Amino acid sequence: MLQFEAWKKTLVILVAALGIIYAAPNLLPGDREGGGILPGQKINLGLDLQGGSHLLLRVDMDAVVEERLESVAETIRQEFRSRKIRFSGLDVRNSQVRVKLRDTGDTTEARTVFQEFSRFVDIVDEGGEFRIEYNEPGLVALQTSTLEQSIEIIRRRIDPDGTKEPVIQRQGADRILVQLPGVDDPEEIKRLLGRTAKLTFQLVDTSITGVEAKSRGRVPPGTVLLPSDSDDGEYFVVEKRIMVSGELLETAQASFDQNNQPAVSFTLNAEGAKKFGRVTGANIGRPFAIVLDDRVVSAPTIQSQIFGNGQITGSFTVAETNELSLILRAGALPAPLIVMEERSIGPGLGADSVAAGQVAVIVGLMLVIIYMILSYGFFGVLANIALAVNITLILGTLSFIQATLTLPGIAGIVLTMGMAVDANVLVFERIREELRRGRNVMAAIEGGYQRAISTIIDSNLTTLFAALFLYGFGSGPIRGFAVTLAIGIVTSLFTAVMVTRMLIIIWLERKRPRELVL
Repeated sequence: MLQFEAWKKTLVILVAALGIIYAAPNLLPGDREGGGILPGQKINLGLDLQGGSHLLLRVDMDAVVEERLESVAETIRQEFRSRKIRFSGLDVRNSQVRVKLRDTGDTTEARTVFQEFSRFVDIVDEGGEFRIEYNEPGLVALQTSTLEQSIEIIRRRIDPDGTKEPVIQRQGADRILVQLPGVDDPEEIKRLLGRTAKLTFQLVDTSITGVEAKSRGRVPPGTVLLPSDSDDGEYFVVEKRIMVSGELLETAQASFDQNNQPAVSFTLNAEGAKKFGRVTGANIGRPFAIVLDDRVVSAPTIQSQIFGNGQITGSFTVAETNELSLILRAGALPAPLIVMEERSIGPGLGADSVAAGQVAVIVGLMLVIIYMILSYGFFGVLANIALAVNITLILGTLSFIQATLTLPGIAGIVLTMGMAVDANVLVFERIREELRRGRNVMAAIEGGYQRAISTIIDSNLTTLFAALFLYGFGSGPIRGFAVTLAIGIVTSLFTAVMVTRMLIIIWLERKRPRELVL
């Protein structure tokens, strides 16, 4: 028999009430939000609707090349030492790695080492002194991969949830365009993008102190002098070899240390935990530097073997730890970003677009309402009530997750309005079929819902999968369309299965009709 338990009625009322509460701020004038009474905020409008900030960034490729060549030089140093090849003058200058063999008889063995880099560099033998530099294909490949990685990390930093819809795209050989909807002051974004956030763990060389190295003006081979992040004038001599890199970071979050001071807790992935455990186990009693952007955040002494968890402490505020954890989760930028152009832009056709979107929503909504009433009479009215609840839930959900609404997002809402009554149409047509077979009102309604529910769920799930794939593989406006479409599918399924059914059952319990004209 048809029944609708009390807990289901409570659930429907609670969900509808939350939708109204979170959607209500969008009806308030001006820029007001909940004002302390309502918890929700207004839906963010995209760049095409409300304007925002425009940043043109240049990727510092010189720094990338220098860093890669430093890595090549360090690899050469380690390989030469392991193969007992005597050398001198190994350094990086003028975008070249130079190294001189002390015994020309080691040339063949040295070339075996250089062969690892021959895919992207040119190796020139100048009579026992080798010069290694990037060739043209190598530079092109490095530039392409660096920009692609930079774009992805920029997106993760400024839009970690994938709901703000910034425009991030490559321009030219080494530039990236970033457009941020609704951001009038881009200083916060510039601060997020201004840090490379390259996190490394390197052993401290205890044979010489930072003060001694600074006064001498040189450090032992294979080491580098780095300043402390606390600006206290302290320096550390750390090995160039990176024991564990931030690329192996799995997650990072703001926390507090044992002294209740703000800190950042991190967890390494399986590979990182294995490396971290091996390094700390073999170097107990030795300082281990945590280096962030070539500055030593801290250099604690290894007390015991440590695996995948750790903590970064320093002179942080709570806001700084939140920002640092976000940056570390997003990943390190492969190169510094230089702001070439910065300006605020107006909404352009935003006002016209909003007005056109409003007209489309109103016209579409009115046509759906009229069609449902003409086709299904009183049941059409109940379906329209459910449609109103559905639209409220969509707006409430968008406000709750603070998604950014763009023109494609509006298109998704308009499309969803038509789909919202589709489930009701299936149910009502099934009920009509049952009535034609001579079944009574209660049996016809019960049979209609039982026979239509599987079709409703299947059709909505297939569309939801399409929306999820659009969100997963798309970007920018495509994601905006996918978000509103997915939300609309979920809410329309809820209103069709729960809201409309509840209204029909309440009507049946009160009227108990003997006949039904549908």
